[in-house]
Amino acid sequence: MAKLTPLAKGLVTLIILGGTAAAAWHLGVKDMVQGKGTGSSTATNTPTAPAATPGAPAQPSASTMPAATPAASAPRGGALGSAGNPLKVSIVSFHGYAPALLANGKSLKTAPGSIFERNGVHVEFVIQDDIPTLTTIFESKTAQCAWRTSDFWAQEQPNLRNSGHDGRAIMIVDNTQGGDAIIARDPKIQRVEDLGGRSIALLQFTPSDGMTIDAIENSSMTARAKSSVRYVYINAEEGTAGVRAAFSAGNVDAAALWDPDLSLALKSTPGAHVVYSTKTATNLIYDVIVCDQRALAEPANEKAFQGFVAGWLEGVDAARKAPDEAVDALVRTEEFFTLLAKDQGRDFVKGLFQNLVWTGLEDNARILGLVGGTNHYERVYRRFDGIYRRAGALANPNSPVIAPQDSVDTRFVRNLLAKSQAAQQAAAKPEFTFSEGEREQAATREASVTKPVTVSFSTGSADLTKRAQKTLDDEMVPFVENNGSAYFEISGNTDSTGSRETNMRLSRARAQAVVDYLVSQWEFERARFRIVGNGPDKPICAEGNAQAEGLSLEDCRALNRTTRAAVLAR
Repeated sequence: MAKLTPLAKGLVTLIILGGTAAAAWHLGVKDMVQGKGTGSSTATNTPTAPAATPGAPAQPSASTMPAATPAASAPRGGALGSAGNPLKVSIVSFHGYAPALLANGKSLKTAPGSIFERNGVHVEFVIQDDIPTLTTIFESKTAQCAWRTSDFWAQEQPNLRNSGHDGRAIMIVDNTQGGDAIIARDPKIQRVEDLGGRSIALLQFTPSDGMTIDAIENSSMTARAKSSVRYVYINAEEGTAGVRAAFSAGNVDAAALWDPDLSLALKSTPGAHVVYSTKTATNLIYDVIVCDQRALAEPANEKAFQGFVAGWLEGVDAARKAPDEAVDALVRTEEFFTLLAKDQGRDFVKGLFQNLVWTGLEDNARILGLVGGTNHYERVYRRFDGIYRRAGALANPNSPVIAPQDSVDTRFVRNLLAKSQAAQQAAAKPEFTFSEGEREQAATREASVTKPVTVSFSTGSADLTKRAQKTLDDEMVPFVENNGSAYFEISGNTDSTGSRETNMRLSRARAQAVVDYLVSQWEFERARFRIVGNGPDKPICAEGNAQAEGLSLEDCRALNRTTRAAVLAR
């Protein structure tokens, strides 16, 4: 997923509580690395697991783990980004950052002749797999910038503001497209709705948690069925390796994981299969680089930040052209990938690249809405701010809501985009193409999740009211945008009252009206949508036994009278 690495995401649960918790976690990580803990951490994407879990590399020893840089000493001299005062960037061991390491000359410090040097900036990457808070990083001057996932950034910025600091995301560096998933081994679990009454292992307050909450909230399960999903939160000390171990041992029915533990679980667990993933929900999880607002506000630093963004994005082009070189950059600079490549082979590491997109200039422009269309970054920031506040993830639940536009600084991407007509044209094109033939093929498989939307129509009418249009804008459009690569079956549905023939005709006409609106007003491709009129044939709630769902008969019927958007994965 856009990445909290294995150590990172595991630590996130308490890291969000503030600097004191971060210090305590750092001590816990130290104990774990020295052999006192029981599993790997999330901040390193470390696939290491308890001894009972097969196929995982050994945990690096304290002497071989990349050391976290201490509080930065006084710069040796020069402007920010010069050889004597490099721009310092805190990262974790994660394959999404391979382009930057390649751009740095396969080194943590800018090598002569490297892409970054040619862009006029010296960069020093600081590996901090214990994931200190941004407050800690910025106060100690360990680094001017640090990685974050866009959803995690939505959690942390209010805490950063409460500490008297602030930051801005200056670019999108990767977009998980298959690197995060809900998986199961029971063949009866094929869709999100099948998780009702089942158990799912995951790490709390991580992108896996947010992805799962988002999927279940958008599903067609009744409220009672949603409440029956049993979340098994694995201890942060065990990380994603602990999630994988619980899943592989059969202790849970499903798991929410990210790479490389996701790929390892699918590889080593008989019957393991993907239920729902960011291969379909392509516009859900992004990695961003967040920089200290104080440094960004200094006019003298603009050259360094501009060169950094330009160099990273040039590194994306280089990594795409030569993925083996990107693997080499990881293996040379990060002990974790040295061990992973030794244990699983370099081809396994290279295979991880298929489950994410290193986001170049055109991708940044599209995601940030710089050439028109939806600003997916802001949409995701707003969505996860709401998810995590409701889940109790913020250290101070009364922290003010920060407008998404106040969390990002797009000037450096904009400057590059203004100089590239090719990137502007590429960004304006749809990321995915759709065809009726592929849609019908997708429809032969089970929908991964189905969202019911109560669209109000006048009795006997298929005309959309203004209220109905607003409902579609607020509820269905974000769902379609979130699942950027998917096709959809849009179905009209009725309760069991009235003439079946009339209900069948009217339900299809209403589904047609919904699709016409989505195409005409939101410019979605018509080929993405399959139109179906179910009438009363596919009820969500059994009207003859409404009380079993804790509903009145009328509420049960209302649930059945919904327009539904079923996600058809390609």
